[in-house]
Amino acid sequence: MENAAGKNITLLDMQIVEALLIASDVPLTPERLKESLDEGHRIDLPKVVEALNGHYAEAKHAFRITEVGKGFQIVTNRKFENIVRNFINRNVRARLTYASLETLAVIAYKQPISKPEIERIRGVNCSAVINTLLERELVTVSGRADAAGRPLLYVTTEEFLRYFGLRSPADLPRTRELNELFQAEENRPQEVNPEKENLSAD
Repeated sequence: MENAAGKNITLLDMQIVEALLIASDVPLTPERLKESLDEGHRIDLPKVVEALNGHYAEAKHAFRITEVGKGFQIVTNRKFENIVRNFINRNVRARLTYASLETLAVIAYKQPISKPEIERIRGVNCSAVINTLLERELVTVSGRADAAGRPLLYVTTEEFLRYFGLRSPADLPRTRELNELFQAEENRPQEVNPEKENLSAD
């Protein structure tokens, strides 16, 4: 099997990448892969991932490799989401409260954004929620705003992308999709209103 550069993708290369993906609890990046290899051994990670995904699809496996942030991670196919959720008896996203999800959505769509701006949009004090998001490394401080008091500015992190299975902030759902998601949940938070909150332009 050859890649675009004409170099062979060997079975060993595929096995190495697959083993590291299974062993790692964070996305596998080209840099982390390079650090794990013997000197002189080079692997084109995107090409090997493409080859592995082709094999998985052909063999109808229940998982695939997806790009998350700057790396790759093995995930189960969405058709098995409910079964997996029942097996682990929890929904990963449910580990965040609705208040945290709402605050995280504001930061994700308006970043960089200050605490006063977040509280103006949500209409409530967000100190505790922001501290929780900082502790979970879902958001981080990126600087200070050029406003009175020079408040801290918050942005999402690589951990945020990994947590939600996104490649970049550009993969965030539009506000219409968020409304549909919230409406499908019991005791849902206040509906996101694009005109009122101006979180994202559709």
